[in-house]
Amino acid sequence: MQSTLTTDNTLHLVFTGGGTGGHLFPGLAVAEQIIKMVPSARITFAGSGKPFERRHATAAGFEYLALPCRRLPRRPRDVFSFLKDNAAGYLAAGRLLADREVAAVVGLGGYASVPMARCATRRGVPLVLLEQNAVPGKATRWLAPRASLVCAAFEQTRARLRCRPPIRVTGTPIRGGFQRGFPAEGLPCCDRVVGVEGSGFRVRGSGLRRDAWNKHPEPRLLILGGSGGAQSLNENVPKALDKIRTQLEGWQIIHQSGDRDFEKTRKLYRKLDLQATVVDFVADMPSALADTDLAVCRGGGTTLAELAAAGVPGVLVPYPLATDDHQRRNAEVFAEPGGAVLLDERASSACLADRLAATVAELLGNTVRRARMSAAMHRLARPNATADVAAMLLEVAGDRLEDALRRAAA
Repeated sequence: MQSTLTTDNTLHLVFTGGGTGGHLFPGLAVAEQIIKMVPSARITFAGSGKPFERRHATAAGFEYLALPCRRLPRRPRDVFSFLKDNAAGYLAAGRLLADREVAAVVGLGGYASVPMARCATRRGVPLVLLEQNAVPGKATRWLAPRASLVCAAFEQTRARLRCRPPIRVTGTPIRGGFQRGFPAEGLPCCDRVVGVEGSGFRVRGSGLRRDAWNKHPEPRLLILGGSGGAQSLNENVPKALDKIRTQLEGWQIIHQSGDRDFEKTRKLYRKLDLQATVVDFVADMPSALADTDLAVCRGGGTTLAELAAAGVPGVLVPYPLATDDHQRRNAEVFAEPGGAVLLDERASSACLADRLAATVAELLGNTVRRARMSAAMHRLARPNATADVAAMLLEVAGDRLEDALRRAAA
């Protein structure tokens, strides 16, 4: 079967979902691994049509199909639009699956994955689900009973799925360049979308040098709010750092703000007279994390997997309104063995900026503790997740592909 897969150009896989980097980037990582294993494979990404999804999928060299879809409605008046758009998305997915011989569909999570994934199960196309969080998302819970395989990031996921589909705890597939905490030569696929060649991120008006991610003699503090940024971190982290500016002497500060808060965050640092490089998006995450000594971030599953791969200790501030509180559950997995410190925004009446200041200050001045945290993060890493998921996907797709080849030869 393997020789057939690697020589025949009929292998077609569809990755569906996205919306955020946490959902999209694991799919891109697996897709790129598939191309390495099966150079003739054809891969299509199907999502909500958001520019973020289209930009990264096409920059990586894959086809992209926008499907009409909506989130579950919260107001009765939105029910009709929800049904109409998702029905249209389902029909568009059906046309793709009917016109092309698709060997398998990979659900990346989120509402955008539902039309294509549901259509695949109705048509008998194998469905593989990637779940990046300790608490499975609504899409995963709904689709799992009909899936051929669920690849989960955490052992805790297994107990939270009511059904019992085949589940493999693989860890979260992550972008290329993470190898024992150091980036491989070259940039991962997503860097082809950045505006400054070789800079490692898309920059607007920061005047950043092209060697920005080269090794610096000073330690680095990196603030990450996910691919879209985090308003709470953008507002509170600069205020926290202002309170501990003495301890920050000699540290390099990089703050990913997201596009929406870029100007506001940069102005806040200037108002506080704090030297920091503010960027809207970090594309070369392996290089960014390779030289990072401490990170402040949310609790998204993909972000935490990348911190673990690079061995970066973290101060984790989970998004308090995340569905089913899944970011806090993710963060607990990394905090309990000592790889990170968990700050719950809801757990104290104290100002978040004050709590961040106290926690970060203690870690800045405690090299021994940061080293122990780094080692704990490394132990939580699953460096083979991308290759393992790709191999499992090819195995699931193999039977479907062989059936197609037999029909074509008949």
